[in-house]
Amino acid sequence: MRRATRLAWTLSLCAAALAQDTRVVLLGTGTPNPDPGAMGPSAAVISGNRVYIVDSGPGVVRRAAQAGIKMEQLTRAFLTHLHSDHTAGLPDLILTPAVTGRKEPFEIYGPPGTHAMTSHIMKAYREDMSIRLHGLEPAVPRAYVVHAHDVAPGEVYRDGTIRVIAFTVNHGAWKHAYGYRFEAPDKTIVFSGDTTYSPSLIAAAKGCDILVHEVYSEKALDARTKDWQTYHRAYHTSGRDLGRVAAQVQPKKLVLYHELLWTETADEVVAEIRQQFAGTILFGKDLDIIR
Repeated sequence: MRRATRLAWTLSLCAAALAQDTRVVLLGTGTPNPDPGAMGPSAAVISGNRVYIVDSGPGVVRRAAQAGIKMEQLTRAFLTHLHSDHTAGLPDLILTPAVTGRKEPFEIYGPPGTHAMTSHIMKAYREDMSIRLHGLEPAVPRAYVVHAHDVAPGEVYRDGTIRVIAFTVNHGAWKHAYGYRFEAPDKTIVFSGDTTYSPSLIAAAKGCDILVHEVYSEKALDARTKDWQTYHRAYHTSGRDLGRVAAQVQPKKLVLYHELLWTETADEVVAEIRQQFAGTILFGKDLDIIR
């Protein structure tokens, strides 16, 4: 009887995990460079019927709609840092779903400065919101409520579906830059945000199912001017260094985004990583779904 009970419990856990179907949808894999095929950095973690947005680059809401995400599902976002390419879509993420279907307040979590940035956005669009809420347009007042949270490293969010842990990463002169670890019953997903080689990321990501990590071509950077070489080496991760990271983390899937290729190809960047890491590597493109 005890064995049957244990089997039933195991089967119920398996069924629950299958129902979660936790996955990543890449909403933007780009950089500050205005590439029409790659929106600004952003991704959605989808688990069950809940959606969690990581970063808010330009084009985030349109890409979410393309991915089949409903506007009423856009209620939570996590910012890795406050660089413009990761946050220029934040007014869109706050306001467009409020106009087109969101029913609940919007929650934003990020490093210190997130609350101040959000407050300025709300002030900038104060007249727009006043007309929508107090004019002839049918409106949902709760959809325009925004709670912005400046968070410290550690557990920053938990609900019945997922747990989110922030950890610090090295991103040049940024005093506060985070990666995030999403823990669901069926999967663990880690986002690097923008970073150089970071031991803190390796510790936070070890053994994860999916590691979504930025990368630049080391070979192509060697052909750039010295000032750009200094900048990128202080702020971002080369293919060779990402191979070192992945070799220690051993993710089941390594997903590349925020890809800086310049004159090189995707295959050449993957080859740089392969010098250290033999596992599964996916060169991410907008709207890719990774399970």
